[in-house]
Amino acid sequence: MTETQLSTYGLDRPESGDDVVVPFTVDTLDSRGRVVRLGPALDAILTRHNYPAPVARLLGEAVVLSALIGSSLKFEGRFILQTQTDGPVNLIVVDLDAPDGLRGYARFDADAVMMALERGETSPAQLLGKGHLAMTIDQGVHMERYQGIVALDGGTLEDVAHTYFQQSEQIPTLVRLAVAEHTVRGLGHHWRAGGVLVQHLPPHGLSVMPDLPGDGNFDNPDTADQHFVQDDKWTTSRAYVSTVGDEELADPDLSAERLLFRLFNEPGVRVFDPVGLEERCTCSAERIESMLRNFSAEERADMVVDGEIEVVCEFCSSDYHFTPDELEDHDHQH
Repeated sequence: MTETQLSTYGLDRPESGDDVVVPFTVDTLDSRGRVVRLGPALDAILTRHNYPAPVARLLGEAVVLSALIGSSLKFEGRFILQTQTDGPVNLIVVDLDAPDGLRGYARFDADAVMMALERGETSPAQLLGKGHLAMTIDQGVHMERYQGIVALDGGTLEDVAHTYFQQSEQIPTLVRLAVAEHTVRGLGHHWRAGGVLVQHLPPHGLSVMPDLPGDGNFDNPDTADQHFVQDDKWTTSRAYVSTVGDEELADPDLSAERLLFRLFNEPGVRVFDPVGLEERCTCSAERIESMLRNFSAEERADMVVDGEIEVVCEFCSSDYHFTPDELEDHDHQH
């Protein structure tokens, strides 16, 4: 990983564009973090399903949050963020196929969303309602799967992220998320988003913070609070990051590097090479066929319409068609 000291900004490194994660450290404040900028990748995810704007915005926030957290994975694995709630948007799933593949999907009650729009009740908290958010780290067949679950109780995804880190890592963390719709002359509307995550390095002997959530004390958050020591350096870091506005985070003309220099030029910031992100689905005919073979012949018979079974991927809308004979022939071969 290459690092750059942004002292004479603009002369010492090229600026990264969209669909990147840019790691950084602010050594004088014992802080480190990541900035995410999403453009075409997010636009592809949000426009494919023709979501109502408030639903698209909420899913966009979930995609940014997944990129901020999942991009810390140091192996070929998956980070999955999933909400299950009783609100108009009752399910969100975002999947980061490490190190760089993003996909996302939101399920919503169209009538409930329409009513929410009419009432002006379209904040993330109002659309989500109550339920829970689960973050799962799947490190492959040879590693233990980790899952952290946080209650969703009328808060934003930023609030939930803070609770998650407080209960699982017990490391002071601040997250900012922003999603915006930009109009480009001649090209129409495009979704964009940005986010920043900054964490405080523990002062008690841990020179390197764990990159993955550990076994958190989810049942007793009161004990976790004791670890959030009020540190002057952390207070300063929070103050810097709190000044960033939504329009800055999603500004197409403001690179991650320029944003970091704007935030931290006073204490000094080290910026590392950007990591690219792309919209990519992991579905395939082989995977769908394998899933269908888990059903009995009778169950598959119930799925047949006009002589074939059709499966549509909820993420990318690709549709796959199989005949019962194909699946049965494969069964007999095994």
